[in-house]
Amino acid sequence: MLRTIIVGLDGSRESRSAAEWAAREAKLRGLPLKIVHVWEPVPAPMAQAPLLGAETQQHWTERIPREAAAGIRLRHPGIEVSTEQVSGNPGDALAEAAKSAELLVLGSRGLGGIGGFMVGSVGLSAVAHTDRPVVLVRAQETAADEHEMDPTGIPSAATPFRPVVLGLDVAHPDETLIEFAFDAAKRRATSLRVVHGWNPPPYYAYGTPVNPALHEALALSDAEALAEVLLPWRQKFPDMEVVETSRYGSAAVHVVDASREASLVVVGRRIRRSPFGAHIGPVTHAVLHHSAAPVAVVPHG
Repeated sequence: MLRTIIVGLDGSRESRSAAEWAAREAKLRGLPLKIVHVWEPVPAPMAQAPLLGAETQQHWTERIPREAAAGIRLRHPGIEVSTEQVSGNPGDALAEAAKSAELLVLGSRGLGGIGGFMVGSVGLSAVAHTDRPVVLVRAQETAADEHEMDPTGIPSAATPFRPVVLGLDVAHPDETLIEFAFDAAKRRATSLRVVHGWNPPPYYAYGTPVNPALHEALALSDAEALAEVLLPWRQKFPDMEVVETSRYGSAAVHVVDASREASLVVVGRRIRRSPFGAHIGPVTHAVLHHSAAPVAVVPHG
């Protein structure tokens, strides 16, 4: 079955940026793009009001995806674009739509000077409840943001892509997550930067005086573990530049720092079948809220 790139569109600035990113990704992958517009039915008394009648609702709900699709076809010739309208809870509807997707793309409001995301309940719900990769895109994201500056220091989409950043836990590495990151870097003909944050085990951290030799030994051990995890992938992608970064401290902080020079950040979400609901994980949750680049959340077992 041919999968598609699906983007959730509600007419907002952030969802329009997400649609543009999704169109560029569809071209990179050679896949069709589907624009999914989800609207929540208004209560019956409001629906009967003159300005919110059935014809008015239909006009606006059809106009948003139709105009967006026309714009994308114009700006991204050669991409197959379709639209779909569904009603119901947006988070649930998008998670359901993602089942047939190669990738689900959603928008997130930027935080201005902070340069991060404001991930709303719809985005978090979709990320937590789908088994397909989800990409969150900032409202102000442009194609030039994903590329290196040109020789004169001006943003350009004609220059090489910035690196792809992968946040990796070497204690629980997953092939699905790693493969997604390597594939993304290969499609962009760019390098892959793998970031790992480590901390001493509790029995070292508590009640143990500062010991530079111990710290150095632990740092070396984690760096070797990271290198061992990536070795078969280096052999599988021999022409790709892979930069390994293993640093002491918060993994989320190091990934967010690396995101400032990235075209895409890739992090994982462990799939947990829990009666208490789905969870994203603290590192991924922090990266989603503060990354300066689009974030791909890849669910894995």
